Order: sequence, then structure tokens, then C-alpha cells
Amino acid sequence: MYERRHEPLLPTSAFLWRMAVHALVALVVLSVGLGSGVLGYHYTERLSWLDSLLNASMILGGMGPVNALQTRAGKIFASCYALFSGLLFLVFVGVLLAPAIHRYAHRFHLEQTEEG
Repeated sequence: MYERRHEPLLPTSAFLWRMAVHALVALVVLSVGLGSGVLGYHYTERLSWLDSLLNASMILGGMGPVNALQTRAGKIFASCYALFSGLLFLVFVGVLLAPAIHRYAHRFHLEQTEEG
């Protein structure tokens, strides 16, 4: 998927396309994570869809829940979802930044090859 050390630097238009694809993948990952949170809050806590969306969004964004949890299932779900959200955030950032970090590293290696 990425160019190797001995290959030339990807043209800017192709790099921007790669960034757009990675952004789309990151948004899909984020949407799946948010959707699972909405479903979990809706079915474990019997919250409305809007309140479920709000709670899932707040947990996923790192702010914390809005509604007090009433059920054991809801509390277990919320704790698992909070841990999942922390990992999901790291994956999201990694997918978004991977092409830019690779391009920087590839350019650095090309410059070193030209000097050496």
C-alpha cells in the first residue's frame, strides 16, 4: 500500500487521495464505534435514541456520561464502552496520521540516500 524506501516519493495528488481514503476509513471506524454505543445505551439503559446518542458521543469524545446509569447491565456496558472508546480514539488517530507520518519518514530516508 505504501511505497518502499527505494521508490520515489508519491505525487501530491496521489498522497491527498491516500489521505482521503484513510479519513474515510477512520470515519467508518468512528461510526461503528458510535453506533455500538448508541445501541448499547438504548438497550441496556432504555434511553431514548437521542439520549443514547448523546451519552455515546460524550463517552467517545472523552467527556463522560450525561445520564446517571440505573441498571447493572448499563453500568457494565458503560465501563466496557469507555475502555473501548479509549482504544478506538487511538486507532482513529493512527489511521488518520499514518499517511502523513509515512510520507515524512519516506522523504527523510530519500534525503539520507541522496546524501550518502
